[in-house]
Amino acid sequence: MSEGPSGRAAPAGPAGDGALLVVGDVVTDVVARHSGPPVSGTDTVAVIRTLPGGAGANVACWAAHWGCADVRLLGRVGAESMTWHERALTAGKVRPLLVVDPQASTGTVICLVNTEAAAERTFLTDSGASLRLSPDDWSDALLDGVGRLHLSGYLLFSESGRALVRTASGSARARGVPVSLDPASAGFLVELGLPRFLSLVADVDVLLPSRDEARLLTGTQDGTDAAAELSRHVPLVVAKQGADGALVARGGTVIARVPAAPATPRDTTGAGDAFTGAFLAALLAGADAGVAAVEGCRAGALAVERVGGRPPTQEESTATTDRTARAG
Repeated sequence: MSEGPSGRAAPAGPAGDGALLVVGDVVTDVVARHSGPPVSGTDTVAVIRTLPGGAGANVACWAAHWGCADVRLLGRVGAESMTWHERALTAGKVRPLLVVDPQASTGTVICLVNTEAAAERTFLTDSGASLRLSPDDWSDALLDGVGRLHLSGYLLFSESGRALVRTASGSARARGVPVSLDPASAGFLVELGLPRFLSLVADVDVLLPSRDEARLLTGTQDGTDAAAELSRHVPLVVAKQGADGALVARGGTVIARVPAAPATPRDTTGAGDAFTGAFLAALLAGADAGVAAVEGCRAGALAVERVGGRPPTQEESTATTDRTARAG
């Protein structure tokens, strides 16, 4: 996609009604699945794959996979991988609105997945061009036909990203478009701090933290108390609890506890993004928050049984169906 005036991404094609616009990170994931902890000073055997990723991009793809007919993604990438990422998003039925950064390369995340520890992962993150997304990349026209705006929390971890959050959420509020945000990273939130975080989410209608993020933001170790406390600041909080499902809270009270769907984890990378994408797709389809959280848990269960943070593409699904038919 080409850039518009002042480096803004130019929307492509006619706008639809009730679209989901995601603003956030597009990165390249290098996923290394290994058995046991890495051994210092020598080799550790691993299965390594390079895959498209990024919390914002993952959310967009899962929302499209979960039935949202019009999903758009505004992100910033380097020239070296722009075409690859654009094709991957298009294959995931997402309309890519990608700005090419003239200086930085696409962000890269190395995901270390320990197959002996419930497929838990450790991230080594070089955010690259993704953290250079700024208000210069924004246009109010991006909200044309949009029913919901979702912001990746990784935007909060650079000055330009924070400025974009204020600009985009303010524009959405002026148009009556609801805004959601996923805090994204407990580690980065430590540096950001609660007062600054709360000021940045003043226009947010739905907050989707993980259990660790909710605990960090409230200073409490109890997941239920943390979700309830956050809902005193944001109208709706949906706190993802991993294998324990999700909590839905409003007005200082947890109003629903949603169990996790059964799954055998292979890679937990992107499970929270899958939850968020399916949850938002369900909201746009008219579901209430509790039902949408059930859909989020279903998507999270599917995500942990796959390697990488994206849902299966149509080509993958067709290939799986063909193999099953031949085996039968």
